[in-house]
Amino acid sequence: MAGQTTKVSQGPPYPPANAGLGLQPSINLDVPISAVFMFMFILLAATHMTILQLNRRRGHKFLLSGLMFGFCMARIVTCIMRIVWAVNITNVRVAIAAQVFVAAGVVLLFIINLIFAQRILRATHPHFGWHKLFSLAFKIIYATIVISLVMLITCTVQSFYTLNNNTRRIDRDVQIYGQVLFAFVAFLPIPLVLGSLLVPRRTRVEKFGSGRFRTKIAVLLAAAVLLCLGASFRVGTNIKAPRPKNNPAWYHSKACFYIFNLTIELVVVAMYAMVRVDKRFHVPDGSHGPGDYSRSQRDMEKEETFNDAVGPRNGAGMA
Repeated sequence: MAGQTTKVSQGPPYPPANAGLGLQPSINLDVPISAVFMFMFILLAATHMTILQLNRRRGHKFLLSGLMFGFCMARIVTCIMRIVWAVNITNVRVAIAAQVFVAAGVVLLFIINLIFAQRILRATHPHFGWHKLFSLAFKIIYATIVISLVMLITCTVQSFYTLNNNTRRIDRDVQIYGQVLFAFVAFLPIPLVLGSLLVPRRTRVEKFGSGRFRTKIAVLLAAAVLLCLGASFRVGTNIKAPRPKNNPAWYHSKACFYIFNLTIELVVVAMYAMVRVDKRFHVPDGSHGPGDYSRSQRDMEKEETFNDAVGPRNGAGMA
């Protein structure tokens, strides 16, 4: 999104003269591809909403399923806007909306991963993970993400409505800052989880949810690596000097757009549904200190004992 300049003067809004990730969509190529991605995200949205409602009925509170549903809905809108843009290629306002939704949606997955990492850290190092300063640091990160997202969207939209070179330079700087911040946030769960494993523990791991603790770590690290890859690619394409849209680089291609954006995100959200993170990363409602996560493990053991008595149920015996 960064570095959009124009030599056209019929606006505002002014169409970009520089190449962007994914280039301009076409009816023959982008419409069918976007339709397929839209269908997949519709299925995943229905899956996560079904999980949320089933858990709510049985008193199993896991609001992160709602965030995953919200992300899928955002990506459905992203695909719709790209299709509309392909059909109305000269409509700059549609192009702006399409680019804004591409940038905004993935933030929800970054936040979900940070929450998972915080739970793992609290389970392995409860006295540190539950410290007020550490909890405050996470709140500051969440607030910074929201504020930076607003700044990123504002500057992206503004860059289409001005021809002032200084204003465009400021917009580009803010856009690069936002992308770098999001890449850092996408990467942050990796050192947090690895650090929690390498630093000597003073207590035993306070297990929570269902399934093996090592599986939780593997799932989170896999998702974080994928999201970090996508975020880092976007940073790299934005930091490089802008190129005219009639002479794009290889990293502006549609293949890169769909792989490093929608495909990576689709894999992560589908994986979270398949491995049932609503069970693996569930913690008791109202947890506020060391020892509270153990209640989740005791309750899960009681439920598994009950399941063994009455027969197998969906999700029992996770690896």
